[in-house]
Amino acid sequence: MTSLDLRALRDAFGSFMTGVTVVTARDRTGAPVGFTANSFSSVSLDPPMLLVCPGKFLSSYEVFAECSHFAVNILAEGQQEVSNTFAGYKGDRFAKVAHKNGVLDLPLIDGALAQFCCETHQAIPTGDHTVLIGRVLEFSHTAGDGLGYVGGSYFSLGLEREMDAKVPTVCGAIISSGDKVLLEREGDTFRPVQISGAERGGQRNRLAQGLFKRGIHARIEQVYSSFNDAESKLHYTFFLTLADQHPAPEQTEWVSVADLPDLTFASKGIHHMMSRFAREAQTGDFALYLGDAERGDIHNFR
Repeated sequence: MTSLDLRALRDAFGSFMTGVTVVTARDRTGAPVGFTANSFSSVSLDPPMLLVCPGKFLSSYEVFAECSHFAVNILAEGQQEVSNTFAGYKGDRFAKVAHKNGVLDLPLIDGALAQFCCETHQAIPTGDHTVLIGRVLEFSHTAGDGLGYVGGSYFSLGLEREMDAKVPTVCGAIISSGDKVLLEREGDTFRPVQISGAERGGQRNRLAQGLFKRGIHARIEQVYSSFNDAESKLHYTFFLTLADQHPAPEQTEWVSVADLPDLTFASKGIHHMMSRFAREAQTGDFALYLGDAERGDIHNFR
């Protein structure tokens, strides 16, 4: 049998767009445990059943492989930080995330779009995961848009739809690495890296392609600011983006985050955005801005 390139296989699997869930249970001592999963699927309506697939690499794997009950929380847009906490935080995850207890004392994440409390029907070890099938005992559901995941990045259908309605659009990336941000120079002014000519839909993909063509290898995360500029008659959409601090491409330079409020930017709207980014970078608690260059609303990601 021909051996497969596992890295390439993982990338191929990752091209399937999914939602994001947090799966929770309690260990034998009663302590809550949980992990982030996009390997979730409904199985049956009658009887009501679903499945998730905990990996054997999880520190809580044995708990889920042997649990009698578990819960699945489907995350809403803006809950990237919840997902990141349950994907990699090594401390007390539940101390960082608001939650309550549901039926059978199962931990349920506040703000989730849907929550399912389940009795384990079957746990089937399969390769490096276990297929955990649960019978739904109780559930709740609220209207809204879910948090999406594809190709190693989050996306939000609700925000993308809102951006699609406003054209023409210029996409930009606030590219950070440690305490530095990569900026373009326009004469004596600065601006985040931008990709012009974006049309309706698919801003994230066009931005990724534009950055790659410029030799910038970065991971695009959530939308950070989406605003209209009356002066230029353009709509700007900026994404938070992470990168290694590689040599700056032509006409760009790495600038200290602390220096951002004192720089001269290409427009007032961009100056307001970058000054806000400098403030929020001190705590890492970023928020989404929607509006115009002067006035708008702040929406917390949490």
